[in-house]
Amino acid sequence: MRPVPILNAILVLVALYLLVFERDRLMGYLGDAATPAEQAQQVEETGTPAVPVQAMVSTAQPLDQGVLTRGQTEAARRVEVRSETTGKVISEPLGKGAQVEKGQLLCKLDPGTRPAALAEAQARLAEARLNATAAEKLKEGGYRSETSTASAQSALEAASAAVGAAQTELARLEITAPFAGMIEEDTAELGALLSAGGLCATVIQLDPIKLVGYVPETEIDRVKTGAMVGARLATGREVMGKVTFVSQSADAATRTFRIEAEAPNGDHSIREGQTVEMIIAADGTKAHFLPASAMTLNDQGKLGVRLAVDGVARFAPVDFLRDTPEGVWLAGLPESATVIVVGQDYVTEGSPVAVTLVEHAPGDAAQDTPAPMTPAPQTDGGATDATDGAAQ
Repeated sequence: MRPVPILNAILVLVALYLLVFERDRLMGYLGDAATPAEQAQQVEETGTPAVPVQAMVSTAQPLDQGVLTRGQTEAARRVEVRSETTGKVISEPLGKGAQVEKGQLLCKLDPGTRPAALAEAQARLAEARLNATAAEKLKEGGYRSETSTASAQSALEAASAAVGAAQTELARLEITAPFAGMIEEDTAELGALLSAGGLCATVIQLDPIKLVGYVPETEIDRVKTGAMVGARLATGREVMGKVTFVSQSADAATRTFRIEAEAPNGDHSIREGQTVEMIIAADGTKAHFLPASAMTLNDQGKLGVRLAVDGVARFAPVDFLRDTPEGVWLAGLPESATVIVVGQDYVTEGSPVAVTLVEHAPGDAAQDTPAPMTPAPQTDGGATDATDGAAQ
């Protein structure tokens, strides 16, 4: 029998024994966490040997944050222009997509007998004016009572009102655009009969375009009117705008608040109803930039890190803010903290530790530059916190 396989087996067994049953002692030999005198002192004070760990001193840094939400685009204005009177359309229709200016004719109705009604009202006005003048002169001469004079004056005012009503009725025959915009659907066809309330045309205004989203109640206090908004359409186009409206009432079903922003759209290339992802600029916060491997869970399943405090390990819960290729941004820690980055999973609350300070976690990249904040599409709807970027 060859002795080499037997020796190899013995060496493997010894290695397994050291890794499983003597791991803490082995780690102490491999690291320079503490001197033998320091380890002896900790053993004397606590009765248990100190676990060698590596830690880094982290200082909180300002971190810009935004509120991320998904929504859609809406026209800044949308009006269904309807007839105020009854009549037959005598104007050629305007096609959908046509650009119109404020006051431009959309539909013209057949006047019918309205000009004759206006002429009759004007004639009655002239007659009433003569009667009122004659009654006033007779009253001055004492030949007419005040009651008779007042009756003549009342008839004059009624005739004047009739003329105004006839003129208004004629003016209603021309239906015009209330503002500059675009025809969404063809206007009423030539020869169509429009009754009072009949639809002539739908006019929308796309410049500026409105960006509409819904923010959860946990984030609504961070959204302010006038805040900058970075938006990305489903096509990949990015636009910038400002918040113009923040709802004061939550949706009864979703408990979210409607927010509106406006962005320039002079070429009308952004259409109504497009899906949009928005990042709303909000007040920043202070956070620690740490390697993702530093995070751990306590016995209750809470996410946090282990700190080295006065030679013992302490668990500190954290709030996860953002993930980057270089590390993670965490909030909830003191302004300055000594975070265990190697060996945190081998200690428990109150365990004595022998700390070796390092600048960066092993294999970690430089941590002094936060990742740029850029909108990134999501596959799931709804509104979330801006954990992966915010438009500047």
